[in-house]
Amino acid sequence: MSRWFAFGVFLLWVSPTLGAAILTGRVVGVSDGDTITLLDAQRRQHRIRLHQIDAPERRQDFGERSRQSLAELVFGKEVVVEVVTTDRYGREVGKVKVDGTDANLEQVKRGLAWVYRQYAEDPAYFAAEEEARAAKRGLWLQPNPIPPWEFRHGKKGTTGRIFDAPSTSALECGRKRTCSEMTSCDEAKHYLQDCGLHRLDGDKDCLLYTSDAAD
Repeated sequence: MSRWFAFGVFLLWVSPTLGAAILTGRVVGVSDGDTITLLDAQRRQHRIRLHQIDAPERRQDFGERSRQSLAELVFGKEVVVEVVTTDRYGREVGKVKVDGTDANLEQVKRGLAWVYRQYAEDPAYFAAEEEARAAKRGLWLQPNPIPPWEFRHGKKGTTGRIFDAPSTSALECGRKRTCSEMTSCDEAKHYLQDCGLHRLDGDKDCLLYTSDAAD
């Protein structure tokens, strides 16, 4: 094998767009509408977050339907993942392809995921969302569906609505010890200021609040 041929094979593995790794394997788990678990040939598991989309949380309307849709697309199947980055939870973020189909885009087409505007750049995703919205497909059957990034930062109800957070005067000092356990910024501030849980503000920036550990 020549050095140039070997180099070409390396580039194909690294990425079709230089910089991102390619993962292949079988999907052995589907956590929700935008997160899967992949088992590679070395029997290593990878948690994969689908790039450019954000599916309804499991407790939101259409959350379970979104998970079922992704399971129908990829569970038990061999997939190719074009990894873009790794997120703060250690998940590899990328585009999941199954039998040549972009599963990320398909979730948007079915009206079972939003385009994650903070991270999206592909015009095809925005067009697919507009088409699904116009057709009132999936979650767009709802008159005012709440994006999951807003849902995560509000009081979570079982119907996907955002409720006002309880006042700090109504809160007690319970057993919560980490930001991910808090249901609202007010609750986190209450633990910090009234309950003496100062390690919540370890970087002294008056509380970096994260309401959900798996966005």
